[in-house]
Order: sequence, then C-alpha cells, then structure tokens
Amino acid sequence: MASIPEVDKIWMDGELVPWAEARVHVLTHALHYGSGVFEGIRCYKTPAGPGIFRLEEHLKRLVRSAKLYYMPVPYSLERLYNATFELIEGNGLDHCYIRPIIFRGYGEMGLFPMNAPIEVTIAAWPWGAYLGEEGIARGIRAKVSSIQSLDHTALARAAKATGQYLNSILAKIEVTNSGYDEAIMLTGHGHVAEGSGENIFVVRDGVLMTPPPSDGVLEGITRDSVMRIARAEGIEVQERTMARSDLVIADELFFTGTAAEIVPIREVDDQFIGDPGPVTRRVQERFRAIVEGRDEEFGHYMEYARS
Repeated sequence: MASIPEVDKIWMDGELVPWAEARVHVLTHALHYGSGVFEGIRCYKTPAGPGIFRLEEHLKRLVRSAKLYYMPVPYSLERLYNATFELIEGNGLDHCYIRPIIFRGYGEMGLFPMNAPIEVTIAAWPWGAYLGEEGIARGIRAKVSSIQSLDHTALARAAKATGQYLNSILAKIEVTNSGYDEAIMLTGHGHVAEGSGENIFVVRDGVLMTPPPSDGVLEGITRDSVMRIARAEGIEVQERTMARSDLVIADELFFTGTAAEIVPIREVDDQFIGDPGPVTRRVQERFRAIVEGRDEEFGHYMEYARS
C-alpha cells in the first residue's frame, strides 16, 4: 500500500494549516490511550464537481461516536460540513479520501480524561482503492484470523474509535504475513463478524446476508448503502448471525467499506468461492453509478458544497 501523498493543507481546529505544520504534542492523550474517534469518507469526481458520498451521515456518526466516548464536539455539524469542502477546495482536489478525527489532546495524562482538551482535525488526500483495483475487478484472497473481533459489550462498538482498531491491526498483519489480502474476524462465539476494516456480505441462493450489529460489527455506511441498493434491485436482504462454514458454502462473498468500496472475495482459507458473481456485480455497478453522479434514485447520497 502506498504512503500518504502530501497535499497543501489540513484543517485543524478551525483553520487550514500547511500539511507539514499539522502536528500534535508527544503527550497527546489519544496517542497514549487511543482516546479518539474518526471517519473515513470518499469524495468522487462527478459532472457536478467534487461529490462526497453521504457526508452528512458520516459526520453524524462521527458526532455520535464522540458522544459515546464522552467527548463534546466543539464545532457544529454545519461547521464540519463546510470545513470539509473548504479543505477540498483549498487543496484543489476533485476526488480524495477524507479523514476527520476528534481526539483528546495534550494537557492531561491518566485514565480519567475529562480535563484533556478536545481537538478536531480533517485531512484529505488522493487515495486509490484500499484493496487494489485488481481486487475490485477480480476478487481477493481472505483468511479467517485467529484474532477475535470485539464484542459489543467490551467497547462502544457503535462508535468508530481509534483504539478499537488494535485487534484489526493484529489480524491484518497476521493474514498478510501468510500471503492473504485481507482478514475475516469471528466473534468470541465463533460467529462471522467482519473484515479488519470492512463489513462482509454473503450471497446464497440469491439472498444477500450480513451479520447484525449484535454480533459486534460496525454499522458501516457503505454496508447500509449496499443493503438499500440491493433492495432497490429486488434482491432479498437479511441481517443474520452466520457461522464460519457459511463463508465456505457461499455462492458469493464480498467486503464493503469506504476505503475498500465493494470488493469480491474469491477465496477463503484456500477454499475457492468463485469469480465475482451476478449479485456482487449488480451491486458494484449500481454503487459506481451512484458515486459518479449517474443515478437519480440515489442521487441524494452525493453531497456538494453549499452555496
């Protein structure tokens, strides 16, 4: 995976600052304890200009995540919305990946963090497909990791929080070192949960299935979009608990996520699932039409700078 390409500016606590000057103190609370929440958002090049996929929904989830970790956000949703477009315009970007983060800054140490200042940063840079264009086109090889997913009673799983990704990092390293593209994580009960940074979908007998939030999965915005797209296409959708064996006997499998988009899984644990199937392709094609500004039914998912 490529390193982050530098652009001109990063939005930090209300102003655009030069990329190289966007720094935090070494004693920042979030660096030591993982006390931060974040989002991954994509902006696409469209005929109407840079369009951000479901920006308001992403920012609402960011604020919800902060609430779950007792972090009052010092900016309104409207300010964060406008700041995102200020950042894109200030860097001259027509497509990019966007990373807002809210975190506890420098000024307090220890496990009771309530006196640490709350800082807000938004960065954006050009970033291609997380699992590669080849992966989107042909599918990837996945392996079930020995690292478990987090139970929804262990942490605030409805939050997209920085510290909650430590087990995902371990899972990703484990399977990558074994020659696979991505990890699939199971719950403590052995149920299918998610990838290291993606939700997972199973297709069997024409029915599209995905694990429910009660199995500790993040309620992904791309996940929600795929379920809505599938229903619009007349495909039955179910949220249901699944066993590991459901992966192997699936007709089709795919990951979803902002960074990954929609990526077919052609192989799990050295068991061949198949080339990308018809349901996967239909959902992929509809998703691509939406993010390129070519779909009227879901046109409201693309958000543009407010005049």
